[in-house]
Amino acid sequence: MATLLPAATHAQSAHPRVKLATSMGDIVIELYPDKAPKTVENFLQYVRDRHYDGTVFHRVISNFMVQGGGFDGSYRQKTTRPPVAHEGQAAIALGGPRNTVGTVAMARTNDPHSASSQFFINVKDNAFLDPTPIPPGDPVPQFEYKGKVYKDVPRASLLNAGELYGYTVFGKVVSGMDVVNKIKDTPTGAGGPFPTDVPKTPITILKATLEK
Repeated sequence: MATLLPAATHAQSAHPRVKLATSMGDIVIELYPDKAPKTVENFLQYVRDRHYDGTVFHRVISNFMVQGGGFDGSYRQKTTRPPVAHEGQAAIALGGPRNTVGTVAMARTNDPHSASSQFFINVKDNAFLDPTPIPPGDPVPQFEYKGKVYKDVPRASLLNAGELYGYTVFGKVVSGMDVVNKIKDTPTGAGGPFPTDVPKTPITILKATLEK
């Protein structure tokens, strides 16, 4: 039995956890560097830099997701590092999680490679956000998308298809989903530069810390 303990400890440490102490309670997120290593390291560096401390959940949609990590309590956007390369398709190909309830993904603009500090927590299964892996080959012998099958597709056309990238899932809430549900149910309206979906009572990440 003693010989098994080091291996078990190693398995646990392979998935770091970050605690978000929020004004509504604590949320603990387990991260998956084995599926999305650059994305996880990017998130952890923001945690180490205390970037998330004092930021708010600025976008809350009760039947979709809750989003934060980019704006302070005055709705000023915080300075970020350069964006991280999109890893969603690779993560799915490695068996990583999809955009289901409780999973955590990077927010971004229409550019798949634009994610920086903002993240969101899915509060329902959002399959339409899932990345679509591209099979090997050039041309790709067969490719299926939204129920349609395409044959002998030039690889470049798929690599340039932004709708295939989806959103990179890099973690999952393992404690505090009740807090996430309280956040999603909070009344929203206009706030700062945003016309809708802003909590009327600010919900703040007081502190983000890496759990040992």
